[in-house]
Amino acid sequence: MFTTNVGSVDRAFRIVLGLVLIALVFVGPQTPLGWLGLVPLLTGFMRTCPLYSLFGLSTCSTK
Repeated sequence: MFTTNVGSVDRAFRIVLGLVLIALVFVGPQTPLGWLGLVPLLTGFMRTCPLYSLFGLSTCSTK
């Protein structure tokens, strides 16, 4: 269904960024915009990014 196009460093960055943004909902400025963190969090866990697929990009290492 989906092809993997998110590499390990990109994946780790997306997960951390997603968690930080979601934390903004509960601490700090408590802005609802923090829920946008779900996007990088989900793309990190799924290891695929729809925008990367659209533009034919990949951060996976080649073997």
